[in-house]
Amino acid sequence: MILTDALCDRLCEAAEEKSRELGVDISFAIYDADGLPKVYRRYGEALVLSITLVPGKAYTAAVTQSRTKDVAAAAAEGGSLMAIQTNDPRITLVAGGYPLFAQGKIAGGIGVGGGTEEQDCRIAEYVVSIFDREVKANA
Repeated sequence: MILTDALCDRLCEAAEEKSRELGVDISFAIYDADGLPKVYRRYGEALVLSITLVPGKAYTAAVTQSRTKDVAAAAAEGGSLMAIQTNDPRITLVAGGYPLFAQGKIAGGIGVGGGTEEQDCRIAEYVVSIFDREVKANA
């Protein structure tokens, strides 16, 4: 199992660290490769809406193996995944969900919310970089 409790704790620390650097309170979630929850945290006074969106972002990233921003583009009118969210109400088309890959296989997904799209994505990208570094160090 890639997403150990210790690794999840490290990813939460990374998300909180980057959010403080950017001056934004966030919600953060980690889901496993099957789209099941591992961790959910709300830091500070993160937006109430993020409580609903962030788990959906992590779920979507895990089960689609894609960034939620990319899923949203594919779900648009005429796109290859048009109306995917109507078939699975857990699918969230809001930026801030990123997949986690280890050795070329999906390990899970993360969701970040509470800031602007740019802030959420910067935090998520930082967390993914920490995940990649930790997985390589423990390989």
